[in-house]
Amino acid sequence: MRFDPYYLNSAVAALDQTSAVEQQLTTEISSGNRVSSLSDDPVASGQNVLLSAQLKLDDSFSQTGSSAAGRLQVADSTLASVVSQVTQAISLATQANNGTMNASDLQSVATQLSGIRDEVLSLANATYMGQYIFSGSQSSTLPYSMDTTSTSGTVVYNGDSGANAISYITTPSGQKIQTNLPGDQIFSDASNPSNPATNLLQTLTNLVADFSSGTASGTAVSDTTALSAALGFVSQQRVVLDNSITQLQTAQTYIQTQSTQIVAAQTNLLQTDVAQVSTQLSTAEIQQAALTQVVNILEHDNGDLFSLL
Repeated sequence: MRFDPYYLNSAVAALDQTSAVEQQLTTEISSGNRVSSLSDDPVASGQNVLLSAQLKLDDSFSQTGSSAAGRLQVADSTLASVVSQVTQAISLATQANNGTMNASDLQSVATQLSGIRDEVLSLANATYMGQYIFSGSQSSTLPYSMDTTSTSGTVVYNGDSGANAISYITTPSGQKIQTNLPGDQIFSDASNPSNPATNLLQTLTNLVADFSSGTASGTAVSDTTALSAALGFVSQQRVVLDNSITQLQTAQTYIQTQSTQIVAAQTNLLQTDVAQVSTQLSTAEIQQAALTQVVNILEHDNGDLFSLL
């Protein structure tokens, strides 16, 4: 009695298929990659393309966001120093207005106020990575300069203002975060720059003139009051920067978490599950050994059934 002649062919085909599976599983384990080309798993390859595109957006935002965060933090630290300097100026001016100081003392106050004004002017011209922070979009332009053609001096803003002077960064989710604030919106009210209650630098300059002669001028008290109001205006504008810092930090944390999840998802899609593949390889090796034995017997006995009994 003989086997069906097609049985041997079927056994050989099954052996070839099992050998191919074994080779594929061996390659997966040695390379560590489950998907090496589109043909290995078209669906997984397509998903990986989408994940890689999102990861690229996240990386781009992380780089831009880090630079923006550094700039904002320097701006906030600078304004903290401005607040400290102006608070000291208000204290000096208040003492000078109490009527107990002589001419020499008042001139000394004027000198100290001049030093504070110059320090605040220097802070208003602060830079980050070689770019001016408070000049709006004109980051290569010195924001503030002193015009000394007048007796008391006039502070001049050289940057730009308005909506075009404000920069934003957009997160991958579409959120817009403000990354700067022009100097004329911090050290003065851009809509009314002559208002002493908001024009910090000019009001400081006015106070210097109030006491420089050794006699308090008639505007010394009102200028001191205006300086306190101008300091409050600076603090209000600083809130805008603080909010941007908070929003940016939140966005960066979210992006970092998302990037970690994307990398994990890519790993699950593309990399080999060693434990699972090892089990599959062991099964394939057992099947290959069994099929090899069957094929050898059939070929040796020319498919004679009774030789197997």
